[in-house]
Amino acid sequence: MTVSVTPQSDAAPVLPPRPSTRDSTDAVTHDVEIVDVTKRFGEVVAVDRMQLRIAHGEFYSLLGPSGCGKTTTLRMIAGFEQPTEGEIFLAGQPIAGVPPFRRNVNTVFQHYALFPHMNVAQNVGYGLRQRKVDKAEVARRVGEALELVRLGGYGSRRVWEMSGGQQQRVALARALVNRPTVLLLDEPLGALDLKLRKEMQLELKALQREVGITFVYVTHDQEEALTMSDTIVVMRDGRIQQQGSPTELYERPVNRFVAGFIGSSNFLEGTLAGAPDANGRARVRTEGGLELSGHITDPEATTAAGSEVTVAIRPERMEVLPAGSADGAANGATATGSYEVRGTVHQGTYLGDQTEYRIETDQAGEVIVRRQNAAGTGGALGAGPGDPVVVRWREEANLILAG
Repeated sequence: MTVSVTPQSDAAPVLPPRPSTRDSTDAVTHDVEIVDVTKRFGEVVAVDRMQLRIAHGEFYSLLGPSGCGKTTTLRMIAGFEQPTEGEIFLAGQPIAGVPPFRRNVNTVFQHYALFPHMNVAQNVGYGLRQRKVDKAEVARRVGEALELVRLGGYGSRRVWEMSGGQQQRVALARALVNRPTVLLLDEPLGALDLKLRKEMQLELKALQREVGITFVYVTHDQEEALTMSDTIVVMRDGRIQQQGSPTELYERPVNRFVAGFIGSSNFLEGTLAGAPDANGRARVRTEGGLELSGHITDPEATTAAGSEVTVAIRPERMEVLPAGSADGAANGATATGSYEVRGTVHQGTYLGDQTEYRIETDQAGEVIVRRQNAAGTGGALGAGPGDPVVVRWREEANLILAG
């Protein structure tokens, strides 16, 4: 993981006065505000009219596939890129034209950039020395930073003597020692193995809570974002698709892209059988002939009768049973609020704690069902490829994605 340590000047940058597109009555309650920001590289629009407010002390994640604009957004906050249009505010102050080293932010990248000729303490204190901070103060703050990342007593070690996880903690300490308003992290765990990566996800979140600094984290890994974030911003093609807590995004995705990117879903195409009721509940006729009910996830979507919609169903919210053990007799609705389709197993994949089944059905096409494995069963369902099964789910699993 690389850390870009930006020495801070004691003198505040002098900015030319200019009109702001932000409402002047807004109270300064956000560490980062992005107002109508667009970034173009030639004909390519990397970020398109972004509006984003990041409150103090939050762990924000920008999540999306490669090329969605998340890293470009981070680089504009850091000052490595300038917006083509719009404004960015840091702690209430416009930062257009302010160079990176005068912005009170530090950036952590995926690849390490520790100085091999310096020991751990010298690496961590580099930014403070550049600012000509008193030696005693440097030593004190370096010690505090190393304690924060659980490396107390490692100050005299050479960085090349340390493991990848330890080097990452050194890089974090070097970023935090300058006490930035915002810490920017661009896929900092990408170089670690899976087990260490999962451990560091929990450590990063705990560290963020302890120091109380705003973290803005870029990742394409949805599990990583769900694990650490207070708020997730899902991006696609330079635009925000949805933002909210991990629970909100998983339980109520507003469109098919979010439902497919945050976790996985089975998608059934259909049309609304009528307008939704006052609680947002509606009926859908799917292309396979199913009559499903559920709640529309986006209250602002167009929902006239006959509108094309998609019903998303999470794999873990479906149940699969051998055909002989099921008491249902027909495809479609069974008991009130429940649904059932018959099919045949195409493939079963043992994943340890669960088994994932791909099942071909007449009315729902291919669906993926995840079945929790009981102790000692080895994930056995009693059905293999080609065997008949029944797939069931409840109405609460139906997420109607309109628009």
